[in-house]
Order: sequence, then C-alpha cells, then structure tokens
Amino acid sequence: MYSMSWRIKVGGFRLSMLERVEITRSVEQLSDTAIITLPGTCFNKAIEIEQQIKRGDRVTIELGYDGNLLTEFDGFLDSVSTNDGNIILSCEDALFLFKAPVGDKQFISADVQQVLSYLLPSGYSLKCDYSFKYDQFIIRSKTAFQVLKQIHEETKANIYLKGKELHVHPQYTELFGSAVYSFQSNIESSELEYHRAEDRKIEVTVEGKDRSGKVLRETAGEKGGDAITIKIQGVSDLKSLRNLAEEQLKIKSYTGYSGSFTGWLIPYCDAGYKVAIFDKEYEYKNGSYYATQVKVTFSQEGGKRIITLGKRI
Repeated sequence: MYSMSWRIKVGGFRLSMLERVEITRSVEQLSDTAIITLPGTCFNKAIEIEQQIKRGDRVTIELGYDGNLLTEFDGFLDSVSTNDGNIILSCEDALFLFKAPVGDKQFISADVQQVLSYLLPSGYSLKCDYSFKYDQFIIRSKTAFQVLKQIHEETKANIYLKGKELHVHPQYTELFGSAVYSFQSNIESSELEYHRAEDRKIEVTVEGKDRSGKVLRETAGEKGGDAITIKIQGVSDLKSLRNLAEEQLKIKSYTGYSGSFTGWLIPYCDAGYKVAIFDKEYEYKNGSYYATQVKVTFSQEGGKRIITLGKRI
C-alpha cells in the first residue's frame, strides 16, 4: 500500500494543507497549467493565504508515493480566486513571462523563425526546425503570448518551453521519454476506441490568402468522409500550405487507438512520451502512440494520470 506524498511551494511559502491538484501538460497547448485547490478554512478559521503570496510567484509542485517525489510542475502563480469556500491557485508554466507587450512590427516575406526570434524575452533562445512562410505578418498592440498563440493556431506546430529555450517543431517529431501500459496491470480505466485507417476517410484542405486577397488551396486525403478546412491569412506559399495539409492528414488517419485512458502516478508519463499499450486479450491491437496530453490529478482519493493519445508511432 503506497502512502501519498506531496510538496508544494508558492514563492517562499510552503503549503501545509491541500484539497486537490490538477496539472495539465500538452504538446497541443501553449502552456502547461496547474490548478491548486486549498480548503478555505481550518478548524473553523479562515485561511488568509492571499497575504503571503502574489501573482508572479514561482510555483513548484512535487508529487509521489512514500516520500519519493518527482517535480510535476514548475511555473508561476497567475491568479488567486475562491470557489465554493475553497481557495483556487491558477498557475502557468514559464510562458507566463511572455505575457508582456512587444513592439509593433510588420514582417514581409518572412519565415516563422524570424517572427519567433523577435518575440523572445532577454535570456531566452529559439530552437525551431519548423518552416512556414508568411507573405506578411503584422504585430500590433499584442503581447508575445498572443502572437505565439496566433502562430500556434495557424501552423499547428508544437510550441513549448524547455528551460530557457522556446521549442517549435512539427507535430509528433520530438520524443521526451517512454512508458509502458497494459490493460491487465496498470490501466485503471479506458475511453479508448480502436479504428482502422481504411475506415477513416479524411480530406484536409488548407486555404491561404495572399496580399491581393486571392485564395489559394492545397488538399490532401480523399473524399467520402470527414472534411477539415484550415484557413490562414497572409500565406500564399503553396509548399507551406501543402505541408500543413499532409501533416494534418497523417495525424488524423491511422490504424490504432484514439482517446484517453487513466493510470496512476507510476509509471511516470509526460506529454511527448512514446506510450506502448499491451492487451493480452487482443494482441493485434498492441502498439505505441504519441502522448499529446497528460493530466495529473492528486487528492485524498489518490494520484492519477489521464493520458490522451495522438497518432500511432
């Protein structure tokens, strides 16, 4: 029987009471986030934690069993609120630091790397192997985070921070580790569905528009099933449009599982991990997948990881 262990620090303050923690790490979202829920009272006395912490304080969350702790989140306090008598601490990873205004600028015929380099705060560097060309890109009255969000939505690239490096990569290209799961041993519950590629007819169309307003299209896949359309302003480079259409088709059409399943804190698994899934009863379904999201929950009910799968790898 494992004993639950945790250590959470906000600024110079170490929490001594806890209701629940929920941490979400995803390669498809810009920021990793954490929601810390604290009791509003202790021995019928209100807890006044707001006087000891402030927005922008560093937050570290360590979780585990029997005193063996792993860092599950490292970031900053974004806001403090109350809900149903509880105190809610909303936290965000280091992209919190990108919520500062950047100077207005217009880029002409620029690759996405040029735009991203302009956004970096002092002390940060860029690691980008994603090529995507804009006819023009305009920054006006925006924060660096808002610009990153726009680029993320338009290019579908994986954008995230690792230490002091801003990473930008094609989807599913970066692996950070591996974990093994079995329906017979360490999968508590499952919302997975198994599909065959031949049953997944998908057509992906990417529409760009040049500076004159002319619409250009590139399409990948086949008709007769789901139709997905992505629209991007200020892009007329056909290679960029074609690459995006083909990448999205690969992500949507494959033989294997889709959905999510729930495990425990052990084994450790993170977004960007290669996840091997085994089932002794249906061995033809065994395979490895890219974890796009891992949600960690921790409370008196136990510690769990909800793992969302991307394409088969």
